[in-house]
Amino acid sequence: MKRPPFLQTGDRVGVLAMASQLSYSTLEEGLRILREDWKLEVIEGATLHTSYHQFAGTDEERQRDLQQMLDDASIKAIFSARGGYGSSRIIDGLNFRRFRKYPKWIVGFSDITAVHCHLERMGFESLHATMPKLFGQEGAENALQTLKEALWGEELVYEIPAHSFNRPGITQGTVVGGNLCLLAHLLGSRSEIDTRHKILFMEDVEEYYYNLDRMMVQLKRAGKLAQLAGLVVGQFTDLKDNDTSSFGKNHYEIIAEQVAAYDYPVCFDFPVGHVADNRAMIVGREARFSVTSENVQLHFSN
Repeated sequence: MKRPPFLQTGDRVGVLAMASQLSYSTLEEGLRILREDWKLEVIEGATLHTSYHQFAGTDEERQRDLQQMLDDASIKAIFSARGGYGSSRIIDGLNFRRFRKYPKWIVGFSDITAVHCHLERMGFESLHATMPKLFGQEGAENALQTLKEALWGEELVYEIPAHSFNRPGITQGTVVGGNLCLLAHLLGSRSEIDTRHKILFMEDVEEYYYNLDRMMVQLKRAGKLAQLAGLVVGQFTDLKDNDTSSFGKNHYEIIAEQVAAYDYPVCFDFPVGHVADNRAMIVGREARFSVTSENVQLHFSN
């Protein structure tokens, strides 16, 4: 797996909107942190100021903005300002020839899962992490700190409390994953991830329980759950039940049911997802994953 160069003070980075539109004013704190606290030179993409219906510009505008930053060897990292929807609409039109020669960190989560999965298939590491629109969010200190540590090449080691739904075990493998809806959405595409012997992490937001169950069944039927090295279940927030008859299971039960036939370690409630404490996950990096009755540890190799 190829690793982009780590950042240094004074490096040039880009910020753009790959998917949904946003109000520029929501980026003020994020841009300030990048420039003043992290001492980076920030290049702002045109898509921070454009819109087309719900998108941050037409597919062509968003693709052109990203392509320019991918091709610019002086830019060492690209931050998606926010997620939403739209990354998968532009990814097949991108040319990665210059990126392969001058790789850089791609940072984001949620809809940006499509880009992470595509890059992992290409053999490059990327960062599933908080985005500039959320940098100033209350309680985001760990999210920001772990993102900076990952970008500067520092060691990432996470330890969280045990959960009653956890399945113990110790394993090692390449970390892949992201938003569950996107993982299911990418099946059958050029960006579909290979999960065999890898540590899969997943998270989601505002889904109905029945749809969460459907996506888990889809992953299972597609062979994405059978040969995992381990499963990291992140935060599933603001979930919804049917208005009439209840689905009857919560997200812990839904996910546990679909992986019950396997024996790899599984942990629940890992701090990754649509929450303030959204820890950076290095997609494509080897990690050691330990689940015991006392705690859970995820240790990324350096």
